[in-house]
Amino acid sequence: MPRAVTLIRSSALSDVAEYAYAATAPAESRLVFLAGACPLNADGSTAAIGDYAGQAAKAVENMRAALADSGASLGDVISTRVLVASARQEDLVAAWKVVRDAFGDHDVPSTLLGVTVLGYDDQLVEIEAIAAVLDQRRA
Repeated sequence: MPRAVTLIRSSALSDVAEYAYAATAPAESRLVFLAGACPLNADGSTAAIGDYAGQAAKAVENMRAALADSGASLGDVISTRVLVASARQEDLVAAWKVVRDAFGDHDVPSTLLGVTVLGYDDQLVEIEAIAAVLDQRRA
C-alpha cells in the first residue's frame, strides 16, 4: 500500500540527527492526531516503573495499537514528540533509542524533551504522534 508521508532530509543541516528534518503529506491524505501514548498496562497500571527504556517500549506498543485502530501504522507517522520526565540527558537518550529503533528506516521528524513530570503515577515517558494516511474514500 502506498504511503502518504514523504520524509525530507537536508544536505545543508547536520547528519548527526537520527531523523529526517521535515515531512510532508499530500492534500488528499487523512491526518491522525494521537493522544500521548503512555506506558500503561491494560489494567491502567504503569508499566516498567523506574525504567526509561521499558516505559518507552510500552508507550510504542500502545501507540501501535492506537494507530492500528485509526487505520494507520508506524510507517504512516509524520512526526513525533517524545517526553521524558528527567533532567538527565542519558535518560532521554535511553527512551529515544527505543523509539528510534521502533521506527527503523522511517526516521520521522522528532522532538525529544525533558519535562518535570508526566500525568500518571510513576510515568517517565510519553510519545505524541501525528500520522498521515491516504484517504481511500478520495482515491
